[in-house]
Formats: sequence, C-alpha cells, structure tokens
Amino acid sequence: MSNSLLFLKLGGSLITDKSREQTALPGVLVRLAAEVAEALAARPELRLVLGHGSGSFGHAEAQRYGTRHGVRTAEQWLGYAAVAQAAARLNRLVFDALREAGVPALNVPPSASVVCHDGAIAEMALGPVEAGLAHGLVPLVWGDVALDDARGGTIVSTEEVFRFLALRFRPAEILLAGIERGVLTRWPDGELIPLITPGNIEALRPALRGSNAADVTGGMESKVLQMLAEAQATPGLSIRIFSGTEPGAVKAALLGQAEGGTAIRAEG
Repeated sequence: MSNSLLFLKLGGSLITDKSREQTALPGVLVRLAAEVAEALAARPELRLVLGHGSGSFGHAEAQRYGTRHGVRTAEQWLGYAAVAQAAARLNRLVFDALREAGVPALNVPPSASVVCHDGAIAEMALGPVEAGLAHGLVPLVWGDVALDDARGGTIVSTEEVFRFLALRFRPAEILLAGIERGVLTRWPDGELIPLITPGNIEALRPALRGSNAADVTGGMESKVLQMLAEAQATPGLSIRIFSGTEPGAVKAALLGQAEGGTAIRAEG
C-alpha cells in the first residue's frame, strides 16, 4: 500500500460499559493500546490518526443537557462544560493507556480546535495533526464539544472529525472498531452486510435504523451515511466497520490482515 496513512477509531461501545455511566473498561484499553503499539512496531512506515468515542462518558451528559442541538442558556453552557469534562476524563484514560504501551500519542482536543456551523464542522486547526504526523507522533481526537456559530455550541463525533481530516490528509483506510461484527440486517442477531455502496444504501436504510441503539450523534445510520459520503468524496478510500472485541483484531486491521466486518466504498 503506497499510502501508509490510516485512521482508526476505538468505539465508545468497545472501551466503555455503556450500561453504566462513566465506566471505562481498563483491561480492554490496555489490550487495544498494546495492539496499536505492536502494529506500529511491525509496520514502521505506518502513519496513524487515532480517535475514540465517548461511550458512557460524554453521551450521558450530552443527553442530559441536549448539547448536540445547541447551547444558549446559562444552564446549557454549564452543561457544555460538563460534557467536555466527561469526554476529557475518558480521553485521559485512553491517552494514558496508549502512552504506557509505547504509542507516541498526541492529544488534539476538538473542543479547542473545531468551529462548527449549524452542527457541521466548518474549521479545524490542522497544524497539530500535520506536525504530529510529520514527526512520527499519533494524533488522537475524540467525540467532544465544539463551538458553533449558529447553535452556540454542539457535539462533534469522532466520525465527523475523521471526515473533515480525511478530506485534507487523504488516508488509505478508515477503520471503525466497535463491539458489533459490522453492520447487520437486523440488530442484534441479523446477517452481516459485507459491503455498502451508493448502489445498495437505500435498500439497507431500514436495517441501519434498527441496527443498534442510537446515541447523541445518531447511531449506526448516521455513522454509515457519514462514512459513505466520505468514501464518495475521497477517491480510493476504503472504510471498514468491524469488531475489536477479539484479541488481535485491531492489530490485524492495522496490518492489512483484517477479516470480516462491513466495508464501505464508493464503488462495488
């Protein structure tokens, strides 16, 4: 693969217990960090942008205050700060696990670098990401709050940050690791959908709406539609949604040895 840049998201469902508020899974974090470190060691030319979801940390606070839909009142601004704190608390756990495993992670907080317009990212400070990649570091972004010139404030998902960055940095592949084995025809026990393209997306919309529990950034349907739009906007980009629950799965994906999951491409 001539393009050695990959984006990897560690989903909130994978690294936290979504049934218990602000509960991380330390053993999973240690394992995933080790897999990332091992992949970087095995593939020295690999350049990587990492992201993680907010799971049972940011989503609970964001739902409490309705932050995604706008921040205008004094109470909502207090909520905005509370969401940022919760997201940062999980980020610290992820960041520390990566650093302890030997991954040269560099935090790039969306709350300090992103400006939105009516819910969509309009600007992001790209210098830290560019410098990090140029000097062998691994920029780390996450689902976070962001200022919004129409709504006051909002929430940006990791997928939305990836989409903005992908248009500028052109990764070869975006890998989204969660607890599901991919996108299913019916959640939780349906058939795996191996490939999603513009040609079959409309027929799959009912499955996407019911494929898993929604979160404040829209759940599986929103994730798939965002990634399909990104695949169409970035020629040659491949996107894979897969399970990171099995030991070695994330490492295999980073080494180009992934099996299973759902691929999202602009063409079949």
